[in-house]
Amino acid sequence: MEFLSIFDMLKIGVGPSSSHTLGPWRASQKFIIELSNLGLITEISRIKIELYGSLSLTGKGHATDIAVVLGLLNEDPETIKTDTITALIENIKNLGVINLNKNKEIPFHFKNDLIFQKTFLPFHSNALKFTAILKNKKEHTAIFYSIGGGFVIKEFENKNTNKKLNNEPFPIQNATELLEYCKTNNKKISEIVLQNELSIRSEQEVNAYIKLIWETMATSIYEGCQTKGILPGGLNVKRRAQEIYEKLGGPKNSSNLNDWLEELRKIEVKFRQILKWVSCFGLAVNEVNASMGRVVTAPTNGSAGVIPSVMMYYIMIENHEANFYHIRDFMLVASEIGSIFKKGSTISAAMGGCQAEIGVSAAMAAAGLCEIMGGSAEQVLIAAEIAMEHHLGLTCDPIGGLVQIPCIERNAIGALKAIQAAELALETDPKHAKVPLDKVVSTMWQTAQDMNNKYKETSTGGLAIAVNMADC
Repeated sequence: MEFLSIFDMLKIGVGPSSSHTLGPWRASQKFIIELSNLGLITEISRIKIELYGSLSLTGKGHATDIAVVLGLLNEDPETIKTDTITALIENIKNLGVINLNKNKEIPFHFKNDLIFQKTFLPFHSNALKFTAILKNKKEHTAIFYSIGGGFVIKEFENKNTNKKLNNEPFPIQNATELLEYCKTNNKKISEIVLQNELSIRSEQEVNAYIKLIWETMATSIYEGCQTKGILPGGLNVKRRAQEIYEKLGGPKNSSNLNDWLEELRKIEVKFRQILKWVSCFGLAVNEVNASMGRVVTAPTNGSAGVIPSVMMYYIMIENHEANFYHIRDFMLVASEIGSIFKKGSTISAAMGGCQAEIGVSAAMAAAGLCEIMGGSAEQVLIAAEIAMEHHLGLTCDPIGGLVQIPCIERNAIGALKAIQAAELALETDPKHAKVPLDKVVSTMWQTAQDMNNKYKETSTGGLAIAVNMADC
């Protein structure tokens, strides 16, 4: 059984997609590390990347080509200054040279060395093939799969080499096991998850990472609420978060992120304004994501706005006294729900449609919110179940292959659904609940398998063909 940490489920990266941007970026880095370990970097005369399946069909819109090149440079998505990305790519295009791992310059041309194959490889629809041609004409090849949420695996690699040792006190494969641990040990879900985290790292490390995660989430909201303009990519989508924020009377002159958060808490909000604020936060994050800004995969980039929006709802509307430990419990619970979906179904839209992204993120957020609002372990799982139940079958059909339409709005809708799911769960007597979370997880996977491929992030069906670039 694989142990998935909060460090695995909530990752800092660059938009617009975890499976099509962050995953390929990490795969490219892995290939460079592999070449370096084999002592081959200095022997390379040319490098070729082939993108297959969904990565090929929607790769341009998801900046997959840019991501793999940045990975070859060994730039890191967690730390790269996002405002330097355009200049780095333009420099390579103008000079026709790439500096592999920042220590080996070779010729590189986007048109000839980065190939979009239309075919699908059998294991997963997000596949990348790297070929390094050496000075002696020999080739070193590796195939990687980006399986969703920034997770990457290499073809033929023993699955066990990617698994952490099962030293955690509460091994969890599904919701039934999680609930049993809570009952047997008289603990909340967040307490069970924290104990598992503490089996592999210190509480200081856990707290520091969660603080960084929340700071990154809040920063993406802040930036999105302050930025006007048109999103890149050709659809000419107008940013809306800033306009909504301004109409709602959001703080204008806060000197830093913490001051801004405190100013938000002082705003009196009525029901209709709550809907607008939550929507504004969801739009803000994913407008940042769509412009290759830094966000947290939660569990993916395309659904990065749901969890921070719901967390902001709690600290701004529900509990002005909320502190770090509320945030920590929320994130611990959300990450565990995400891992249950990953183990039992998928968090990849290329495998399961948007139910795997927005649906899972809504379930994660609903569960986290229910926990910190006083829900029992049973109610927390009911919240996750309700949120996903009403996303089952949701397709992924991005117009132009861009993570913009309908993706950005879906984060606002998903966040509102998560809040409603948490409220319904809090009013539910678990003994009257009819649908276990594990049944929804398995149903989601069955739905994913039955779903036509044209609705799985290929931009060959649905809105992607009903509305074309010319219409926009």
